Amino acid sequence: MQNTAIWLFDSQCLLCSRGVQYTLRHEKDATIRFVAIQSGEGRALARQHDIDPDDPTTFLFIEEGTALEASDAVIALAQHLKRLGWIARLCRFIPRPLRDAAYRMIARNRYALFGKTDACIIPSAEQRHRFVL
Repeated sequence: MQNTAIWLFDSQCLLCSRGVQYTLRHEKDATIRFVAIQSGEGRALARQHDIDPDDPTTFLFIEEGTALEASDAVIALAQHLKRLGWIARLCRFIPRPLRDAAYRMIARNRYALFGKTDACIIPSAEQRHRFVL
């Protein structure tokens, strides 16, 4: 895929998995490649960017060779979405320390707030080529 962005996500986190499913439904163009941090490729990518794959505190959104994390990753991801993506884009006007503090609070508590699963997302046959699980 040309101009592919990469979303490194925690496939055990229900918030993250639901975010992937939302993205698949509302993506402007099918250009994002989804890599589970629990996969071999995901673990290597996480380590390359100083993220503990066994205890991730953020997700990565990599586009055009630039890896973004925390609230910057959310904003970059939102650029690929139609409809409600504009809300996240507005967040770029909030100072990064405040955005990242809110992001870290949610990320630290994501399993307690949203749940955890051992089952990975099962992409459709049409979407399978976009996933590394």
